[in-house]
Amino acid sequence: MLIEEILRKYDFAPVVPFDLSKDTLLKIDLTAENTDLEKIDLTNTAIFTEYVFAKIQEAHAVCAIGGYFENRYIYRRSEHFQQTEEARSIHLGVDIWAAAGTAVFAPLAGKVHSFANNDNFGDYGPTIILEHELEGHIFYTLYGHLSVGSLDGLAINQVINKGQRIAEFGNFPENGNWPPHLHFQVMTDMLGKRGDFPGVCEPSKIDFYRAICPNAHILLKTDTLY
Repeated sequence: MLIEEILRKYDFAPVVPFDLSKDTLLKIDLTAENTDLEKIDLTNTAIFTEYVFAKIQEAHAVCAIGGYFENRYIYRRSEHFQQTEEARSIHLGVDIWAAAGTAVFAPLAGKVHSFANNDNFGDYGPTIILEHELEGHIFYTLYGHLSVGSLDGLAINQVINKGQRIAEFGNFPENGNWPPHLHFQVMTDMLGKRGDFPGVCEPSKIDFYRAICPNAHILLKTDTLY
């Protein structure tokens, strides 16, 4: 993918206040291969949160990370992902699981494309989408599961500087009712959407979405881990 080749040329600012290339990270498995998930009530966000953060603590990690094009078991917890003929289960971005209030920074300069509070159980909750340009190529970065306060004062086309703090991780239930984490995703085509974009797709649509959702690990400097 051409945009991935371009992205690999650049040095991006950290998206979170951890050194994801050096700090200890937990590569969390949220697929059906992780049989732990069958033993907990994923519809109870408090219990789900306890599970995720216990795993982070056991690993002595600064956060848990993963999920790019992972076929996830956890979406069975919400009707939000069952509304089409084929259930959505393929995760299109990278999740960083860490404490509510964790700061979020822009990895490169851009402008606010759109924002919204996607307020459904299992949805993004507060969401910000930035627009960027490198070498004549327009692309977008999405930040989901934020705090409601992260949307305060935003304006369409607002200029965002590289490394600027733009948001913080939300807590449940305001973040779409998930354990605190950031959903970070890259898109080359917004498909006409504003303030929202699929973060999970049907298995039959993998090829379509892989073509427009570059590997977000490249911007996070964690692509060597996967």
